[in-house]
Amino acid sequence: MVQRILVPFSGEGSGSEELTWGQKNIWRQMLETGTPMMVGGTMPLAPGTTKQNLIHLLSFIMSRHESLRTRIQVGEDGVPKQVVADSGEIALEVIDIEETVNAADFAESVRQRFLDEPFEANTDWPVKMAIIQQNDTPVHFVAMYAHIVIDGYGFEALTRDLSNLDQETGAHLSPRQGTQPREIARQQHSPAGQRAGEASLRYWERHMMSIPAVRFRELGDQGEPRYIDATYDSRAAFLALQVLANRVQLHSGPILLAAYAVALTRITGVNPSVVRTLVSNRFRPGFAESVGVLIQPGLCVMDVANCTFEEAIVRAWRAQVSAGKHGYYDPQAFIALQARVKEARGVEVDLNCYFNDGRRGMAIQPGGPTPTEQELREALALSTLKPGAPVRIPEMTSFLTVNLVAETINYSLRVDTHHLTASEQEDILRLMEDLLVSSAIDPQTVTGVA
Repeated sequence: MVQRILVPFSGEGSGSEELTWGQKNIWRQMLETGTPMMVGGTMPLAPGTTKQNLIHLLSFIMSRHESLRTRIQVGEDGVPKQVVADSGEIALEVIDIEETVNAADFAESVRQRFLDEPFEANTDWPVKMAIIQQNDTPVHFVAMYAHIVIDGYGFEALTRDLSNLDQETGAHLSPRQGTQPREIARQQHSPAGQRAGEASLRYWERHMMSIPAVRFRELGDQGEPRYIDATYDSRAAFLALQVLANRVQLHSGPILLAAYAVALTRITGVNPSVVRTLVSNRFRPGFAESVGVLIQPGLCVMDVANCTFEEAIVRAWRAQVSAGKHGYYDPQAFIALQARVKEARGVEVDLNCYFNDGRRGMAIQPGGPTPTEQELREALALSTLKPGAPVRIPEMTSFLTVNLVAETINYSLRVDTHHLTASEQEDILRLMEDLLVSSAIDPQTVTGVA
């Protein structure tokens, strides 16, 4: 049985404003893919959690954060705007299932339904939630959000803010923190915001005018599916990252980026390696606690030739810092820049290679126990490679995602078969592990790029 409870909410702030730069990126992707790009997941509920607790939770997050009360309206001029309501009602599904039904599996089926069903950005609220009950007791929870209103770090800010909710009464225990999306958009369109964006685009232009324009060879149409996934799971890479993090005193993110950059260059023969990373932009004043979309692509340019892998790590770290400083700009101005560079060079510059480290708080830091060489070698036997379901994703030739999995390094690579074969996809995944483990054992390990 499915019950729909209308949950009222009311919060500070309403009105319309242009999209933020982060929202513009997601809006463009939504139009290109034809999907609402919902993000979120499922979770088991702690014993004692009541339906009223979850009603309070939904009302709380809708009331607190303008992004979750946002709809997207497209004017007669074709320009989309964020429109924030100050109050309203949102549906919360309550689904009763039999005791014999696996609650986690059923919750996953609801998550998939939320992912697949239509989403009207101009009329629907960007939040979908459901409670799964057995014997009238909440046992599982499903929450999905339109990506145009929240990113991964926005989820973390949302979760932190839940400490300001009295779950029994629904009372708000402290004022809301974080700059709201409409204010972010106003800042971005201010003279100071425009100067910051222009500085970022000058950085992009400098690299785009000098890097090799073509990064991958043309293989032609290889049939369907065009885009293929593969996921590699490596306990050995996890242990090697701890060794390397301790040795070079760096977060494991740039170490993995270096491994990806070297593996790509070894396969393509093109150096420097050019990879777009995802910049959170939450280091900017007032943005850390913002529940919204602040992630934008940054550009890492890494010369990985004629050096040890440890030196490549340092170069990747420097490139990542530069990308972070220059990952804040108007996407429409960036598209215009791409057109100007194409005209000047006579060829379109390939920027369709991506790296996304999704571990965030679970990423390995310097200071942990250093695994032994024997532990590293024994862990190699545990590595697994699994193909994934084909997914349509435009404009991305090679996209590596480091997944949020504990006590291992689990990373997925999506490739465009017009440019990379399934065999090369596997080679990249295995080369990354080999570079990490070899360098952890021998600091003089070289990249193998001349």
